[in-house]
Amino acid sequence: MKKKEIVGIRETSKKKLVLELRCLEKILDEGKAGENVGILLRGTERDGVERGQVLAKPGSITPHTKFEAQIYVLTKEEGGRHTPFFKGYRPQFYVRKN
Repeated sequence: MKKKEIVGIRETSKKKLVLELRCLEKILDEGKAGENVGILLRGTERDGVERGQVLAKPGSITPHTKFEAQIYVLTKEEGGRHTPFFKGYRPQFYVRKN
């Protein structure tokens, strides 16, 4: 297998060797979007990775911790909120790239 980089969530990324990739008890050469796979990484404990991190070719992606966005909140008539935002309200946003 090849060296990959664990990127995201933490301050620094880590380069690790992927030993094995499995899906439904079968060893795979690659995983595709939407598949659930198990990944065996050399020298990595279970608590060494977290949900939300990405396994990628070294140097192919750059993690970011901040971004600016404009949002539009649907009105009540449009099927959106019918109560105001109160102080301390922490909405969840789901972001995807087209």
